[in-house]
Amino acid sequence: MDLITKQIRQLELKLLQSDLIAHPGLIDELLAESFEEIDSNGETHTRDDVIDWLLHKDKHIQWSFKDFRIKTLTNDVVLAVYSLHKPDQPSIDYTGSIRTSIWQYQKNQWKMVFHQASRRS
Repeated sequence: MDLITKQIRQLELKLLQSDLIAHPGLIDELLAESFEEIDSNGETHTRDDVIDWLLHKDKHIQWSFKDFRIKTLTNDVVLAVYSLHKPDQPSIDYTGSIRTSIWQYQKNQWKMVFHQASRRS
């Protein structure tokens, strides 16, 4: 795994697994001002909607990534693609989801500008 892939994977995990109430500065560190998301139901959410979800998510869930990879789009933009699973969820009942995130290098740090979740059939 190359350096950028490791960095982006670590940032994705930080966003999902950090207690953002205890560390509110991480929100601005990780999410671009122009951030938006399309959820697994096809609904679009604003940055504020996603921040609200992140602040109220179950802090005890330890998500796991499978098949994490990066595609370079430009010198300062990458696309992260991966499967997301809840480790305590039986794979028969829950197949996880495919996630894509666009990260842009802004002011000497990577920030997520877009995220989409797709249900696995």
